Amino acid sequence: MKAGFSNALPRKILCRSAAVLFALIAATAFTGCDKKTAPKPKAMVVPVIAAVSSSKDVPVTVTAIGNAESMQTVQIKSMVNGQIEKVYFTEGQNVRKGQMLFLIDPRPFEAALAQAEATLARDSAQAKYWQEEQKRYGLLVKKDYVAKEQFDQMSSNAAAQAALVKADQANVENAKVQLAYCYIKSPLDGKTGSILIQGGNVVKANDVPILTIDKISPIYVSFSVNQQYLDQIKKYMSAGVLKVKAYPAGESAPEEGRLVFINNVVDTSTGTVLLKAEFPNKNGRLWPGQFLNVSLYLYTLKNAVVVPSPTVQTGQKGEYVFVITPDMAAQVRPVKTGISYRGYTVIQSGLSADERVVTDGQSRLMPGVKVKIIPAATASGAVNASTNTVAGAAR
Repeated sequence: MKAGFSNALPRKILCRSAAVLFALIAATAFTGCDKKTAPKPKAMVVPVIAAVSSSKDVPVTVTAIGNAESMQTVQIKSMVNGQIEKVYFTEGQNVRKGQMLFLIDPRPFEAALAQAEATLARDSAQAKYWQEEQKRYGLLVKKDYVAKEQFDQMSSNAAAQAALVKADQANVENAKVQLAYCYIKSPLDGKTGSILIQGGNVVKANDVPILTIDKISPIYVSFSVNQQYLDQIKKYMSAGVLKVKAYPAGESAPEEGRLVFINNVVDTSTGTVLLKAEFPNKNGRLWPGQFLNVSLYLYTLKNAVVVPSPTVQTGQKGEYVFVITPDMAAQVRPVKTGISYRGYTVIQSGLSADERVVTDGQSRLMPGVKVKIIPAATASGAVNASTNTVAGAAR
């Protein structure tokens, strides 16, 4: 019994060991087959849009929102009492200096002038008589034919009459002025506004305005800039004329003018300083009260390295760009940027001219990732395809 038991046990152990060994060999064989048949993953290539950094002369400008205002505004008032007899213009019309605007009934003033002239004529005749009397009494007093007191009386009468004539002449001049006020003329070249008192109404002297005229050619554009630019503006304005461009809303073609005024104080509540530019405005594009985009030119930055503005990205460590290396890999390059102008950004340091940079597709890039440059026209489809591929790989 013992001998049988001892022989059976090694046989069972041997069988079990053989089964385990067979299972391990089979597993190894199947695993080896899987490794040989599974495809290797391809390296991801990200489609991007690229541009080449370049060297350009970039104008340094200060931009702001401006407001057009007439160079001169005049409120027309009547200087005499009377009825408006006639209106010689239409509302909104361009008028010239000296052009007739209104006629106030002149008849009362013509009568007053005629009366003043008649009084002058009468007193002038009296003055002439007393002058002749003074001459005659002068001869008689020399021959002692009359007393000197009589001669003095005649001289006094002649002087009084001469003074009266001067007063009459002043009255005549005043009557002419009052009559001239009946003919209201434009004091400047400009554009008329609404007629505030229509013809047929009676107006009072120096009462409410009856018309407003604005001089809009040339015209002012006022705008405010940050006080940090004040020193540069004063510096370049003293060296020559500073050009200013104004862009009406919705229009790309600007009006060109020049800076003519810097306010003598800085607004302490906003930290800005008020400037004014003068524009010829010959075609009347700028209108009083109109809001405008204003660009003040200071100087030109020579041979500046520029890239399209979408190239520049901002991260936790500051601004950077993706540069495409010769082996078509993405490289992160920290940069320091300057001003932006017409869709381009100046790179002050970190990048040189003639380097390829990524302008679109940065969100899918990492340092060292291979890239494929595609035309901008096909960017949308490629970006979508790339995004789906990445999403599928993530799943």
